[in-house]
Amino acid sequence: MLTLANVIKRYPGNPPRTVLNGVSLELREGECIAIMGESGTGKSTLLNLAAGLDKPDGGRIVFDGQDLAALDDDRKTLLRRARMGFVFQAFHVLPNLSAAQNVALPLRLNGVPAADVATRVAAALASIGLADRADTLPRDLSGGELQRIAIARALVHRPSLVLADEPTGNLDHDTATRILQLLRDMTRQSRAAVLLVTHSAAAAASADRVLRLTREGLAPSAPPVERTL
Repeated sequence: MLTLANVIKRYPGNPPRTVLNGVSLELREGECIAIMGESGTGKSTLLNLAAGLDKPDGGRIVFDGQDLAALDDDRKTLLRRARMGFVFQAFHVLPNLSAAQNVALPLRLNGVPAADVATRVAAALASIGLADRADTLPRDLSGGELQRIAIARALVHRPSLVLADEPTGNLDHDTATRILQLLRDMTRQSRAAVLLVTHSAAAAASADRVLRLTREGLAPSAPPVERTL
């Protein structure tokens, strides 16, 4: 599904700063991998590269058989829109759109007919327990509700790959646990692959594999993280 082979990323400077140095990763269909590591080791940079939002300075990134470096910006945009879903720590729910309108965005961008949009959005809101909040604006939703909306929006178009950047960082422990369970349940149903970046051991415990990112690359997390979900 997603392969990173000896990926290198540097940022300009004197001398240039190497953030990722020979990172390799194989993510399979239906698998969830959690990436942990100290601040500044390049976890979010890794997600941006996997999404084709940034270009590596070395190595290859292949998504679903396509080398991202071989695609122009328009083709990468279309690929992200159709095949990827994003869940962010800060939610990024649009404030002037209702819950239903936020969830509908990926479907509308992908040209799904209006009748199908309505049906799929209603089903998505029901699946996250917010069917009665469809017309509610974000300012009237709690943090946990906003994150559920963000997850529904990320998954409503049935992506093959879900990229999650600290998806529970702004939530209390109980809400974070529910959000992680929801994310894993929904992605398991669709067989989506998940790449999860987190500082949280509890969040990492929901993954099939946990890797630690250091200046030297990726390695299995030690000590092992006990799975709880």
